Amino acid sequence: MLASPVLSPSSATAALPRDSAQERLIDGLRAQIDARLGVLVPVAHAQENRVAAAMRYGVLAPGKRVRPLLMLLAARGFGVDPGDVLDAACALEMVHAASLFLDDMPCMDDAKLRRNQPTVHVAFGEDVAMLAAVALLASAWRITATAGGIPPLVRTDMVTVLSDAVGINGLVTGQYLDLHATGPARTTPQIAQTNQQKTGALFTAAFELAGLAAGANTQTRALMREAAEALGQAFQLADDLADGEMEASVLGKDCQQDVGKATLVALVGPSSTRRILARHVQRAETLFAQAMPGDDALALLTRSIFAPQRR
Repeated sequence: MLASPVLSPSSATAALPRDSAQERLIDGLRAQIDARLGVLVPVAHAQENRVAAAMRYGVLAPGKRVRPLLMLLAARGFGVDPGDVLDAACALEMVHAASLFLDDMPCMDDAKLRRNQPTVHVAFGEDVAMLAAVALLASAWRITATAGGIPPLVRTDMVTVLSDAVGINGLVTGQYLDLHATGPARTTPQIAQTNQQKTGALFTAAFELAGLAAGANTQTRALMREAAEALGQAFQLADDLADGEMEASVLGKDCQQDVGKATLVALVGPSSTRRILARHVQRAETLFAQAMPGDDALALLTRSIFAPQRR
């Protein structure tokens, strides 16, 4: 069982051995993602173009880049050069950022802090935050549809994967259920379904995009989808635990956002939630080993995300 307290995924510190080859690999890929995002996210050439400024403010704020890292490591494990799918991975991160812009709005979670800085709507206004989110989604589709080094038909499938992750079977419904399903009366499977749509959808998309780029077989892609679901559940449970147990100065975002919500923590309590979280992490690592034998980079990244806090 993971030690208490569990780090929020958004603030987890790396638990990999210092100077390990895996750590250098992950740090290098993260640096490539950050650098490429700086190129891909539009620059505000005119002072009055606050939408572009808001896009850069929200996307380029320091983050762990978990979703694009998962995609690039999976692609590498499948034999694809991460550089060939870097733009698609950046598009995935832009979709994630757009979802945060919207989740933080006053009509949604009404958050004031994200990644240790004021949320986009606080810094730029609600109108600009909404427009910036829409612009980011549009940019993500375009970047994926025109990514070099990927066959056209594969790019089309990738755009479909991203669209499905955002749409009525993904983030949109997940956020709606998170907002409107209150109280502890919901069942564990219902909560798991909300967690998959709200959080797991982009983890599933990360591995689907990698599998498409590699031409992975049906069995391998099925294993990775199952791993993504386990990882998404663990990620959301860790976030829910941290929301009630940690401070904003540590998390880098608002706390106590889940009060009154139908989370697993509210239903079964923190201790049972930690045990369930640990089982999800173990399941994900087992599936990684089956899908890509001999490549432990994804498992090592997973362990760093869910490392116990060391004070």
